Amino acid sequence: MNTIRAGLLLAAMTGLFLAVGYVIGGTGGMVIAFALALAMNAFAYWNSDKVVLRMYKAREVDRAAAPQFYDLVARLAQRAQLPMPKVYIIDSAQPNAFATGRDPEHAAVAATTGLLNALNEDEVAGVMAHELAHVKNRDTLIMTITATIAGAIGMLANFAFFFGGRRETGGILGTLAIMILAPLAASLVQMAISRTREYGADAGGAEISGNPMALASALAKLERGARSVENNEAEGNPATAHLFIVNPLNGHRADNLFSTHPSTSNRIARLENMSGRAPRHPTGPWG
Repeated sequence: MNTIRAGLLLAAMTGLFLAVGYVIGGTGGMVIAFALALAMNAFAYWNSDKVVLRMYKAREVDRAAAPQFYDLVARLAQRAQLPMPKVYIIDSAQPNAFATGRDPEHAAVAATTGLLNALNEDEVAGVMAHELAHVKNRDTLIMTITATIAGAIGMLANFAFFFGGRRETGGILGTLAIMILAPLAASLVQMAISRTREYGADAGGAEISGNPMALASALAKLERGARSVENNEAEGNPATAHLFIVNPLNGHRADNLFSTHPSTSNRIARLENMSGRAPRHPTGPWG
């Protein structure tokens, strides 16, 4: 059901993009917008993982460099019946993690040093299982496409300011409406898709790790950490916020319209329902 919903929202995002092109240049503008969307998504499909990993200065590690972390990811990938992803560590004090890559065969998972220092081994396993669930569900591709289209809609809206709209679509008033409403609508759709995929990855991660409460405990710690420690790279690139397991931009407690992530308390409640028992206390520090 979540996949169907994400598909419908993605179709709405694409329709909005074409509509903005039509307002600016009629049928010809819509065709150009469609070609632009194809070109941007093709670039994102092949290069998005490299771009985001470079953006966060992630360094790839192997078993020799980070044996405990690498082997943990390997065990989880095997349990999830996934190819072994590339493993990265980001030197950031904010505890967080994300997955990227166009498909399971070209996937990468990354965790910050803040996460590895703040969580115990069971909690790290829960977080990385969550990220592998994103890979298994191909969420990384879906979110890359939505982020690309959302950015393109904002760019087209700016073009509308300089080139104006067609008289048939309201002229200057229609152009102003597009400038304001189109990027807002695109952001809302992007956030709705992101929240949908996060809930699905929580459930998938709990199944892969076999320990829903370890993930719930990790989410509580990550939420507190993200609120207290700034992630400078994310602050400078807010369009990538949806990639992380918790909002790196200091998050929100409620599922409001402008949150890229579901409420952490809601996510924990769902995991508690999956577990059917109270949270366990951490067993010790990670690594």
